[in-house]
Amino acid sequence: MNARRQLLNVVLVASLGCLPAPSAKRTTPLAHSGEGTAAKTPQMTGAAWAPLPEAPWRTSQPKATEHPHSNPGAPTVLLQNARILLGNGKELERGHVLLVEGRIAAVGAGAGSAPAGARVIDATGKTLTPGFVDTHSHMGVYPMPAARAHEDGNELSAAVSAGVRTIDAIWPFDPAFERAVAGGTTTVQILPGSANLIGGRATTLKLQPARTGAELVFRGAPYGLKMACGENPKRVHGREKKGAPATRMGNLELQRAAFLKARRLTEQWDLWRTTETDRRKSWLTRAGEVAQKQGALEQARAACGNEPSERCLARATQKLPVPVLEAFEAHLPPERDLDSETLAGALEGLLLVHVHCYRSDDMASMLTLSDEVGFKVGSFHHALEAYKIRDELARRHIAVSTWADWFGFKLEAYDGIPENLALVQLAGAPAIVHTDSSEGVRRLNQEASKGMWAGRNAGIPISEAEAIRWITENPAKALGVERWVGTLEVGKDADVVLWSGNPFSVYSRAELVFVDGVVRHDVNNPPRWPWSDFEVKP
Repeated sequence: MNARRQLLNVVLVASLGCLPAPSAKRTTPLAHSGEGTAAKTPQMTGAAWAPLPEAPWRTSQPKATEHPHSNPGAPTVLLQNARILLGNGKELERGHVLLVEGRIAAVGAGAGSAPAGARVIDATGKTLTPGFVDTHSHMGVYPMPAARAHEDGNELSAAVSAGVRTIDAIWPFDPAFERAVAGGTTTVQILPGSANLIGGRATTLKLQPARTGAELVFRGAPYGLKMACGENPKRVHGREKKGAPATRMGNLELQRAAFLKARRLTEQWDLWRTTETDRRKSWLTRAGEVAQKQGALEQARAACGNEPSERCLARATQKLPVPVLEAFEAHLPPERDLDSETLAGALEGLLLVHVHCYRSDDMASMLTLSDEVGFKVGSFHHALEAYKIRDELARRHIAVSTWADWFGFKLEAYDGIPENLALVQLAGAPAIVHTDSSEGVRRLNQEASKGMWAGRNAGIPISEAEAIRWITENPAKALGVERWVGTLEVGKDADVVLWSGNPFSVYSRAELVFVDGVVRHDVNNPPRWPWSDFEVKP
């Protein structure tokens, strides 16, 4: 009965949802019969079986559960009597925010109640806001000091470099990180540059002192995918490198080809998993049949008695033959392709797509491409002509990350207008102020102020509570991190900025900046040493 038990064990283990590990082709049967011999079964246990792997882009994405629930080392702080811009379009004229273990524990009107041992800060005459979020930055991959050795933001070896990741190149000692925090910015997305049609994966960071890029990563934030249209790719790869693309036609052709190749990879993986599952079921069915026949043979041989004759055993074997069951040979999954795997993740909505585009017709072409091959544009960056198609952007709920008044520096940027942000918001699309600058990130509040005033001058009523959303809630949503940052709400990360006055005034500055409840900037008590050895100590 041992052979039967061993074979049934193999069938049982395999039926628990596992597949055999890939192995070289073998012809050794699990069971065989022969004249005058007992059926034999090789030793196979559960360890010889491995789970059927999933497509790599479906298992390698950040998970929301990776975000820490608290920061136990952070102190308890009550900020009271402040004007509070909540970041969600609302404000409190006089309110309080309580920070406990790196999270917001209370938000409300009045002075609030301080727990025992809490640090109490009277913020009368001052303003509280969420930490600012910049959707478009190259800090760390084009760090200070500017030098050719530091140029790690564009992988110029190919027009499509979807498989590269900014996290692999971020220099954590860029002085721009600390300077950004001093301006109230606490979360940034680090994108590849715009020289390539598909530049690679973007990474969202929480700004704080760090020794490695990994220590800066915003845990749980999804990856972004950087794409570009218009002048940059065709100039860099066409005119300068004498390759492709050289026209806007070439831009779309290469992008289309890359996504179609990625679509084929998804089909190959789905087909492989289906085929392997069917092969497993077929093998298990046959294994079960062999086990039954093995059992019947053993019973017949046992009936020959304690001292069976060769003739009796031979008769039983001839009457009840046991077929050969070859060892299961797992087929290897599709070959790895990092570029296509990244794009497959975008096709399945696992990566958020951010597209560098200036002209409205380029944006329209990108939307046509996205409809054709099956990905969703999450936001257009720069987008100086977004106002021309703002109704379509609103219908698709596509965010617009743009500047307040930076335009005219190249031909595709000539038709930008300062009312762009206000018009996009009026249409119902998410309006966002971004910087694309290690300097501009220090004054996101002033950039938002310029956009607000341009809208008001055009007759579009925009409150400060609404305008602050351009640099808090809206960009947090565009980066997929709104459950943790972007607004001052109970349970969210304690990324909070205390301003000396109205944050929309050029005369106000960030006095205190908390990141996960820890003071990372204190204008009245600067750190003894800067975060970076390359910063000039004041």
